[in-house]
Amino acid sequence: MKEVSINEKIKLSEHLASPSEAALSQMSKLNGVRLSPHFTLGEVTKTKHKTADGNIPSHVAIENLKNICEGWLEDLRYSYNMLYGETTPPDGTPPMLGGEKDTEIPVIISSGYRSPEVNKLAGGSPNSNHLTGCAVDIRCMGKEQMIRYAGILLDIADGTRRDFDELILEQRGNVCWLHFAVRPKENRRRIAFDIK
Repeated sequence: MKEVSINEKIKLSEHLASPSEAALSQMSKLNGVRLSPHFTLGEVTKTKHKTADGNIPSHVAIENLKNICEGWLEDLRYSYNMLYGETTPPDGTPPMLGGEKDTEIPVIISSGYRSPEVNKLAGGSPNSNHLTGCAVDIRCMGKEQMIRYAGILLDIADGTRRDFDELILEQRGNVCWLHFAVRPKENRRRIAFDIK
């Protein structure tokens, strides 16, 4: 059996270092749990990092994720598609922009909830909003989409008089994403650029 090192002092057999069958079974159940009409729990908890905890959020973190999805991401998706895509309005009237087929552009989450293990492996801040399910990273197809997403989220905040904690436009090389966080209270409305 292959041995896996956790650190210099701890060595586990490979099956103990991998996510348990129970954790994997739990993750597959998360894929079907809807947080809002267009976002699932599995979508906002997926990770490329394999951890023993399976990246399973607490009930509080799930409520925080639900708040972001229902209160912000659904509005972002609808507004972006009304402005830049082809979409069917909620009342079921024919699609906008002259098309017959509903071809909405989805908002894609590249990172949402992170367990402490996943956050450490992802290089996240020790006090990251991802740890409490209060943050998502939204994949963008370039700087233009990232700026448009940010503008829509600011308009939503102003129009609804709701606040957010962080809106950070990030880029590494050619990869762009928007970090967006909403806490249950004490939101700072922090806006920043992190371009490298």
